[in-house]
Amino acid sequence: YTFICGAILVLIAGLVAIMTTPVDIFPAIPLPVATVIWQYQGMSPEEMEQRVVTIVERSYSATVNDIEHIESQSLDGVAVIKVFFQPTADVATGIAELTAASQSNTRVLPPGITPPIILRFNATDVPILQIGVGSSTMSQADLNDYVSNFVRTPLATAQGSTIPFPYGGAPRLINVDLDLSRLYAKGLSPADVSAAINAENVILPAGSARLGTREYSVRLNSSPEVVEQLNDMPVKEVNGAMVYIRDVAYVRDGAGVQTNIVRQNGQHGTYMSVLKNGSASSLAVVNRVKALLAALKPALPPSLDIQVLVDQSLFVRASISGVIREALIAACLTALMILLFLGSWRSTLIIATSIPLAVLCSIIGLAALGQTLNVMTLSGLALAIGILVDDATVTIENINLNMEQGKEILPAIVDGAAQIATPAFVSTIAISIVFVPMFFLTGPAAALFRPLAMAVVFAVLASYLLSRTIVPTMAHYLLAADAHRLAAGRTAPRGLIERVSARFEVAFERFRAAYRWVLGWALGRRRWVLGAVGGFAALSFVLVPFIGQDFFPTTDAGAFQLHLRAPAGMRVEQTELIAAGVERTIRRVIPAAELGLILDNIGINRNAINLATGGTATLNAADADLVVQLAPTRRTSTFEYVRRLRATLPTEFPGVTFFFLPADIVNQVLNLGLPAPIDVQIVGQDKMADYGVATRLAAELRRIPGAVDVRVQQVVNMPGFLFTVDRIRAQQVGLT
Repeated sequence: YTFICGAILVLIAGLVAIMTTPVDIFPAIPLPVATVIWQYQGMSPEEMEQRVVTIVERSYSATVNDIEHIESQSLDGVAVIKVFFQPTADVATGIAELTAASQSNTRVLPPGITPPIILRFNATDVPILQIGVGSSTMSQADLNDYVSNFVRTPLATAQGSTIPFPYGGAPRLINVDLDLSRLYAKGLSPADVSAAINAENVILPAGSARLGTREYSVRLNSSPEVVEQLNDMPVKEVNGAMVYIRDVAYVRDGAGVQTNIVRQNGQHGTYMSVLKNGSASSLAVVNRVKALLAALKPALPPSLDIQVLVDQSLFVRASISGVIREALIAACLTALMILLFLGSWRSTLIIATSIPLAVLCSIIGLAALGQTLNVMTLSGLALAIGILVDDATVTIENINLNMEQGKEILPAIVDGAAQIATPAFVSTIAISIVFVPMFFLTGPAAALFRPLAMAVVFAVLASYLLSRTIVPTMAHYLLAADAHRLAAGRTAPRGLIERVSARFEVAFERFRAAYRWVLGWALGRRRWVLGAVGGFAALSFVLVPFIGQDFFPTTDAGAFQLHLRAPAGMRVEQTELIAAGVERTIRRVIPAAELGLILDNIGINRNAINLATGGTATLNAADADLVVQLAPTRRTSTFEYVRRLRATLPTEFPGVTFFFLPADIVNQVLNLGLPAPIDVQIVGQDKMADYGVATRLAAELRRIPGAVDVRVQQVVNMPGFLFTVDRIRAQQVGLT
């Protein structure tokens, strides 16, 4: 009864572990990397590098421990610095040290710079859901503002999710449109208007007042409550008359310069990316966000169209379901073969019971160590099913052998289990040792393959323990009738299963006889057989150069991401026109019946969180990402459509660079946050010389068969104006 209670406990604990363990496509891949984002609006990339990046990089290397190397990317007004720590470093401590160093650096950086945003980087923190929001009545500024404040905020409360600010739309601003002719007529300058607004728009708490027996809160009209009040602000008294802002300007609720445009199947809109963080379950995060979205929709304006554009959880669920389905098929086929060979449904039931119990024990162990249910752990369990059968099968077969010798059920079970205890233990240890090297892997490979090894080892060890406990216990109850039948000398088949097994045994005996003949023939010609086998093995090595090598098999997830880069300096509006032309080409290459969605993200979203979590190759307004989602019922593979577009787009859009990025969660995770699976870095003291080397190297790499989308990521030919001020003349006329 003790073993039966233990089996029931394993069953209950295993089911609880299945329901509570996070489910994801891959195990968490914790990389010791932190991202630091500095912002200074209007500063050129060159100045960001010289006045911000260089200073903070030197400070980090001097004050932060366990840094392996530092990478940085300087953009217009933004610097993204990635700090790579040693593999054994404590990233949380490193982030604390980065925060302290960054705060002390603000004193030596350009005045007015804001403290940086520091985030921990994780390879599995990829977008799992993209939610599109559009409106036929709202302006781009109103749409962006509404989504940021009233849609994103409630959705961001979903446990385990990170939702950056929306892509697309224009930033909402209060614009002051100056009338320069009126300003000059009044003898005023734009600086006078700016100073007046700053002086009249202040945050000034007034406290409270105690009058008699009551206490009153005191407020001042120090800050306008509506935009129209700004027009009534005084600017300056000129010739005895007060000049108001409405006399020289007009204040309105407007928008800033739009640097990021989003198109959903050709229509303007916005979208939000939902990222799962840490070891949270992708499926659970998606379900929580969708539940919040369903509760939020009734409160949204009717003109707001909100829908899920890309849902990576469908791929995760399909992948995990596929692994589980194959494992169940393997288990059923294994049980069928056991039934044919043993000819006893009771023995088959015992073995079939031990397999899921061993799997549940493995899941309990994985959950206790903080692992998730993912493709790797489930593949390990599927791999172990064939191994798990051995312990129980050998135990049952040996018990049957002892019963055929005339022993009673209890002595037969004790002797049968004891006789194979040591060989089975040696076999279990030998199988486990095969997976021990996986525990010595480092880096991303360790994060991926250690859980697989854990799943197999836990299942094999549990199988051995079950074959020594629950299998003999069940045999005592289920095989007693067989023991009495054998003791009475009744060995003839009685049931349908036993008769089928007997016929199968007759056929198998013929196969066994044929094998004996082949074996005898081979033993009589040992030299020829060994020579043939050795020659075949040697010839097989000839095929090695023709077999590709990769970290992980490629998957057709039914989506791809196309990145286009227009000539440097192009405005985002012109890039949108190119993107629209590319959309037309895509619709011509891919039939409408096989095309699901085209989502364009044109230009660059300058929000720091978006830059840190975006995972794109976008650098400026001349860049655009196009996510193409294919229909589930397509007949042509994603790779074929990518091949056709690679051949078509460069000829139709000369001067525009095209390359493809991973759009599915598998390749995004395996790329470890990089825009390409292979990343070559050129390091040197002269930036332009390094760029020249990179350009020549890229030209050589393009000649390699199979190499595609080879490009230099950096853009160094951005056009610009350089104003050289004559400081002496400027001082003579009272200017600085």
